[in-house]
Amino acid sequence: QVQPVESGGGSVQAGDSLRLSCHASGRAFSNYAMGWFRQPPGQEREFVATIRWSGTLTDYADSVKGRFTISRDNAKNTVYLQMNSLKPEDTAVYYCAAGRDTSRYESQYESWGQGTQVTVSS
Repeated sequence: QVQPVESGGGSVQAGDSLRLSCHASGRAFSNYAMGWFRQPPGQEREFVATIRWSGTLTDYADSVKGRFTISRDNAKNTVYLQMNSLKPEDTAVYYCAAGRDTSRYESQYESWGQGTQVTVSS
């Protein structure tokens, strides 16, 4: 099993970019699909993006498609979320999760990080 730890959150202006990182401890990182989810203030947690263990398959929520890019470096046990053209509605706590295959559903992920705050002001 792997344990994800997110970093890279912060406060930015609308239109800015930010890159989140998620380092997962454990030797089996390359066997896991990785996902990013977010929880806006006062709302349920929602899917953002996911990437297969090989990096050959990705999937995005419609709200971030074309602005966010998920990628991974298995040699570094790290998955990234590049966020461009940020909007105030992207404000949320962003979570990284590890699962057996790509999925938009939280229940398919086994391990979760503690989250990192992203705040986008207008």
